[in-house]
Amino acid sequence: MPELKLSKLPGWKDFPGPVVLVIMDGMGLGKRDASDGLFVSHTPVLDGLFKEPLFAKLRAHGTAVGLPSDEDMGNSEVGHNALGAGRVFVQGAKLVNNAIASGAIFRGKAWESIKARASQGTVHFIGLVSDGNVHSHIDHLNALLERCASEGFKKVRVHGLLDGRDVGERSGLDYFGPLEEKLKGLSTSGRDYRVASGGGRMVTTMDRYNADWAVVAKGWKAHVLGQGRAFPSAVEAIRAYYAEDPKMTDQYMDSFVVCRDGRPVGPVQDGDAVVFFNFRGDRAVEISRAFEEEPFSGFERGRKPDVFFAGMMEYDGDAKIPKNYLVEPPAIDRTLGQYLCGAGVTSLAVSETQKFGHVTYFWNGNNSGYIDERLEKYVEIPSDRLAFDLRPWMKAAEITDAVLEAVAAGKHRFIRINYPNGDMVGHTGMEASVRIAVATVDLALGRLLAAVEKARGVLVVTADHGNADCMFTEKNGKRTAHVAHTLNPVPFIVKDCSGANPWKLAEPPEPGLSSVAATLLNLMGFSAPEGYDPSLVRLP
Repeated sequence: MPELKLSKLPGWKDFPGPVVLVIMDGMGLGKRDASDGLFVSHTPVLDGLFKEPLFAKLRAHGTAVGLPSDEDMGNSEVGHNALGAGRVFVQGAKLVNNAIASGAIFRGKAWESIKARASQGTVHFIGLVSDGNVHSHIDHLNALLERCASEGFKKVRVHGLLDGRDVGERSGLDYFGPLEEKLKGLSTSGRDYRVASGGGRMVTTMDRYNADWAVVAKGWKAHVLGQGRAFPSAVEAIRAYYAEDPKMTDQYMDSFVVCRDGRPVGPVQDGDAVVFFNFRGDRAVEISRAFEEEPFSGFERGRKPDVFFAGMMEYDGDAKIPKNYLVEPPAIDRTLGQYLCGAGVTSLAVSETQKFGHVTYFWNGNNSGYIDERLEKYVEIPSDRLAFDLRPWMKAAEITDAVLEAVAAGKHRFIRINYPNGDMVGHTGMEASVRIAVATVDLALGRLLAAVEKARGVLVVTADHGNADCMFTEKNGKRTAHVAHTLNPVPFIVKDCSGANPWKLAEPPEPGLSSVAATLLNLMGFSAPEGYDPSLVRLP
């Protein structure tokens, strides 16, 4: 890593306590009505913080975090990239859009290897089938399928995962119906294109951070081994699951295998090519490891076919997962963490498993591991392994305990934490649980605030995107649970408990998450580096 230097902020005065950044994952600023989980929950601490003079609203979606348009909801990955990088980088979906539009995605070595396998074997596409544009987009899959047809690939199989999280909770037929029709239309001139398997994203394939390898194992059995409940088509599988359980939502739908004449139509075989077409990395790493890693200990794979495997993107730049990918990732450099390490600033990052990678890997510009282990400490609290609406308090107490201990010890100048409650519970659509999740974060904030006040430090509170701020939508008097992220702004608050510096609120045009890094540097006594988006605070 090249040496990165910071200059002192003129007029800044030192103080004894730390700067503590709290990221309330998925807690935006909603309509302040019955649908707004923050507004209707018991939040006396947040109510007080929202009245602080150093309060602002930040954009956390669309172009403000590098996504293609302002119709695109933000997410935790691009949000933490922006928070940690101090600038906006072109991100996931937009990178893929550009690569498809330019044709670059089909000119690389990975696509050439896929073409070579297609001459004798089957090309398999595994991924999330929706237009949620958080992990994947159906347009990307369609572009890949059309290219396969134009280049004469004879046999293609899609292993589709149902969303129900970034789109409507029972919208699977809206995507799999047209997909199967498209595949049927491409199955001419000797081509054979079909959906081969599938399942809900939260129980099939898309685990993250080693939380539950059984999820990946279920996907492996369905996609690779052709083992699972059999149906004549994906559409018939979805209809059957809906009919059997009226409360079934797509994200938790059991796996299925499409069979013909009693045999699976598309298990992965030696000589095939496999593409995982999600662009977002967190829920793509484990399935990539299952295809590539030797030795492998995640689960018992059984038959492991000899295939060429590629991701849509490189999902972990440090660990080089996967080895092959179709689209180059954004090169995020000069992160806040790198600058702080260069200046000798000690730091601590804490969250539970569900968001631990966000305050480390994504915060550090899609790089895993420490920047400087002598100066940094990362603490992961193991998450519960059950539905989040059943324990909506999650590990907020344990995260807070770890931070209180660190504040009292006085060893870390900068502490950053993520409370996942608003996002993970918000995705369940269970109103009572969302209220408990929000109230839990508020309670934790009260404990943190007392500790920061005692240490004479600075508390900074924000969020990475919205979710819990919209629990339902209403049309014609009928409520529908809203389980996706929102386009709402997020709060930003500085509570200076040190009294050392007379901060004023700066007002950059259209402030977004990328301005937080410069703000944190100012609070710690440094001027922002050249090219960083402007700070949200200033000294008179």
